[in-house]
This record gives sequence, C-alpha cells and structure tokens, in this order.
Amino acid sequence: MCGIAGFFGGAPSPHFSESARHSLAARGPDGSGSWGSQDGTAGLIHTRLAILDLSDAGRQPMERKPRLSDGSLRYTGRDNTCVLVFNGEIYNYRELRSELERSGEVFTSNSDTEVLLRLLAREGEACIQKLAGMFAFAFWDEESGTALLARDPLGIKPLYYRIDGKALAFASDTQILKRDGDNTDPSALRDFFLWGSVPEPATLNAAIRQVPAGHCLRYSSDGIEIGAWTRVDQERTSPLRSTTRISNRSPSRRTREALLETVGRHLVSDVPIGIFLSGGIDSTVILALTREVLGDRADLRTFSIGFEDPAFDESTLARRTAEHFGATHTEWRMTSTEGSAEIPAYLSSVDQPTIDGFNTWCVSKLARREGMKVVLSGLGGDEIFGGYRSFENVPRLYEWHRRLGRLRGTVARVLETLPSGTPLRRLAEFLRGSGGWLEAYHCQRGIFTPLEAWSLAKSLTGECPERVSWEIPELPASPQASVSELELARYMRNQLLRDSDVFSMAHGLELRVPFVDQRFLDSIRLIPVHERIRQGKQLLLDAVPEVPEWIRNQPKRGFRFPFQQWMEGQFGEQLADAQSLSPVPLNYWYRTWAVAVALSVLKR
Repeated sequence: MCGIAGFFGGAPSPHFSESARHSLAARGPDGSGSWGSQDGTAGLIHTRLAILDLSDAGRQPMERKPRLSDGSLRYTGRDNTCVLVFNGEIYNYRELRSELERSGEVFTSNSDTEVLLRLLAREGEACIQKLAGMFAFAFWDEESGTALLARDPLGIKPLYYRIDGKALAFASDTQILKRDGDNTDPSALRDFFLWGSVPEPATLNAAIRQVPAGHCLRYSSDGIEIGAWTRVDQERTSPLRSTTRISNRSPSRRTREALLETVGRHLVSDVPIGIFLSGGIDSTVILALTREVLGDRADLRTFSIGFEDPAFDESTLARRTAEHFGATHTEWRMTSTEGSAEIPAYLSSVDQPTIDGFNTWCVSKLARREGMKVVLSGLGGDEIFGGYRSFENVPRLYEWHRRLGRLRGTVARVLETLPSGTPLRRLAEFLRGSGGWLEAYHCQRGIFTPLEAWSLAKSLTGECPERVSWEIPELPASPQASVSELELARYMRNQLLRDSDVFSMAHGLELRVPFVDQRFLDSIRLIPVHERIRQGKQLLLDAVPEVPEWIRNQPKRGFRFPFQQWMEGQFGEQLADAQSLSPVPLNYWYRTWAVAVALSVLKR
C-alpha cells in the first residue's frame, strides 16, 4: 500500500517530483523513491507503506531490464527497461509467482510488486484479469515509449490524472495535480450536492479526472485512450447480475465458502493485521471468519470508537464481541473535546468533498497509534446482502410512480407546498420526473433536489452546470438486484470506498475490504437474488452462525458520531457561512454540512 504519482510527455512543473513525495508522505511513511527517463520526459514517484517484503528489495519504483534465467534477453533481443509504481495488494501473488518461475523467471524479492512488474513485461494488459486484489498502477515500457495505467475492478484504490496537450500526469491524490488557474467543474459540484460525493470519473477540478474502476488508461506519443480492461459479456456486465442458481450447494454453504476464501486472501501480509469492529453484523462476520482462518492461537486485534453520550455509544457491543472471539480489543472512548479537536485535521485531509468519513478518520488514527499498518473492514456487506432501508424503499418508490399515473402531478403539487429543504420535496421532484431507478434511488439517498443542486453549484462557481442526466446502464429485472447494483456502483464506490482510502491512508494505514472482492462477488452472484437479499441479512447470518445473538438481535442502525454537536459547538461560524451563502434553504443539518464541506474544499 503506497502513494504513487508520475508523468509522461514531460514534467508538469520543475518541482513536481518533490511536491508529490511531500503530498504522498502520509500514504507511504516507510520510504520514498523516484525514477526518471534519461531525456526527462517520463518520471515515476512512489512513497512506501511496507506490508509485503519489508526489505529494500520491495522498494519502488521497481525497474526491470528483463532477462530470462539463462541470461538471454527477453523476446525482442533488446534490453528494454520496464518500470512500475503500484498502490495496493495482489493477494494471489504467490500463485502467480509460481507460474512465472515455471516459465523461467527468477525473482530478486518476495513482493507482489515484482510479480506484477514481470507479468506486465511478459503479457501486458492481458495479465490484469489474473489479479485478485486492490490496485492502481502505472507501468512504463521504455522501448515502446508507452504507459499503461489501470485500476481495480471495484474501484478500491484511487487513480487520478490530468492531460495537458500530449502530456499526462497522474497521482493517488488530486491535490498533487492541481495548478494555479484551474477551474471548478460546476457539474461535478452539482453532483456532490445531489449525492454527497462526486461520482467518478469527475472531480471538483475541471482539469482532473479519475480512471474509472475496472479501466485502463493507455498512453503513447500518438495519444491517450481510456477503456475497460475487464471482459464485458452477459455474465460480467455487472458484479451481481445473475439470478439463476447453477450449483446444488445450499446458498448458506456457498456463501460461507466464498467468505472464507476472501477473508483468507485478505490476510496475506508480512505485518500484523487488525479489524475495525462495530456493533454490527458485517464486522462481526469478518472477525469470526478471521478467527477460523487463523486458528485459536492467533493474536487478533480489534479497534472501535466509543462515546460518553449513550445515544451514540455502541462500544459495549464491540467490546463484548471481541471478548467472545478472544480478541485483544482497543477502544478510543472519545470525549467531545477530543472529537472536536480532530475536525480541522479531518477537513484538511479531504481530497474530494464528502459528507461522511469522520468515523474512518478517527478509528484509523486509533489503529495506527496502536502500531497497526493493516486493518480489515466489513464495508460492502450491506450493499451485497441488502442491509440498507433502500432495498425496501427504492422499489416502493419506483412502484408508486407507476401506480399513481395521472395523480402524480396532483400529489407533487401538494408536496411542493411544504417548506423547502424537506425530504418530501425530493419526492415531489421525483414524481414529476420519468420515475427511473436512478431517480428513485436519489429520492432515497439524495441530499438536495436537482434544481437545488443546480442552483447551489451555479451560485458558488458563477457558471451554469449541465442538466442532470438520469441515464444509467441497463439494470437487472429484479428490484432488489437493481438496488444492490446502485448501492455498489454509486454509494459504495464514490463515497464509502473513497472515504475509506483517503482517511485511512491519511494515517498511513492500509484498509482492506474482504466483501469488496471481485472473486467473492463472482461466487455470490450465482445465488438467486431472492435468497441472497433477505430481511436482516439472513443469508449472511445463516452462513456464519458464530455471530452471537446480541449482534443478531440488534436493530439496524448506522454507526453515528455526535458530529453535529461538536461542529455547532466550536465551528458554528463555518456553518453560518454556509447558510448565508446558500441560495436555497438548508433547514437540515446534513444539508448545511454539505455546503460547509464544499466551501472548505473550494477555498483551497
């Protein structure tokens, strides 16, 4: 796990490498390195968080002058240099290494980076589908003068880029790529107000974009091309498309086997691994299966946040669960003074605006303070097994739109008499629209109505955003499968995964997400939707009966912080600025906070 940056076609600024290493220092506190071509037109920068092969042999940028074991040059008869910078983990690197060794490759390290480098040198882009893991990388082939940038299929690791003429620069963080005079993208800001995060591939900076999940960026002197690297066919159009069972194994057995496989993969490490533990089902499942994979003698570490206010505190559940599985539990019982003190640093670390992520910031700080470099998280369980209210509400909204027929306009007019800013105003706008799945999803998940979001973005940037488009790829026929796909591709990818990466790496901590694994999803998608998505995530509980009753019987509620109290108590001026500058009524805390975060990012 690391931070990466670089350029092809010429350095974007004289001090790009130096500023990139400085900006990426938190992502890679264990060392840094750089590589540059002799003519100065290509450069790669890396900061390291050492997880696999802690020796200097695992350092990056990793360069290879490829020779076979007998000393002969590879393929072309010319000694071409290949260089790689890589952020992430390849969990099946040992199996891939064995295959390469049988083909005559000789390794000089025990790192997954070298395995990826040699695969790319041999097979190019075709090797990416062999990778099981999370990754963002840039690979430079000196002989051909071409570069390949790629991102994992589910979008766990970030990869941003900007194009200036024929030059390309990239980084793990948008701040590295910013320049004086850059403009704000008003449509991206509008989308933030719609959703609470900026959907890929956009960023708030009009000159900077993100390589979409599961895509490659191919660079050469002839131009730049972006396209999907994953094989797209009827079975793989989406991670959870299939609704037909093709196995005689029971759904709970298939789920358990798939869970054990993904948890086992995510435990590959040369340093200890901890677990973020809340009072919920998903993190408890990860803990239970980690205990099974590692055995009773393994020293498991768990981490959670607690509060003095009992209305927010779930620490008793987490502590009891950790004790039940024999884990060493560490808890930060956060006071209001401590919580308020974290907010300025949290805000300064925000890359793209988000209305969430403070919980990840705090528990990541705790785990790193306790000496951890790697943690597992239960992120993704709700999206896959139907843990959100959206699985009930969105299909209901979708159906209402059709059943109301000509009455939709009448109902919308009644709702529009209510005060601006209420959630029912989103319902009114939904009823006036076409009633598609994305519109129904926004009615449930959204922050502002499309008109409000448009007005806010225009007011804060001085430019008119584009009109909102509700077009999305075809969704499955099953209502619940449609919601699952929207949660995975929208909320999880653009907010939860991005926040998890940004706020864990701000503390030099690698966060792994066993539920968010393409091979796990490929197995789970063979289970019919009506069995996978059952009330209370029952399939998950059936698959992992070790989950104790005090977790099973808890009502579903998100992990909450007394964040509003802390902000209003010590940062009231920022909230007041948001209210005074907003052209639409805010009324609700979460809307005021969204505008305050946007202003904080825009002022940088």
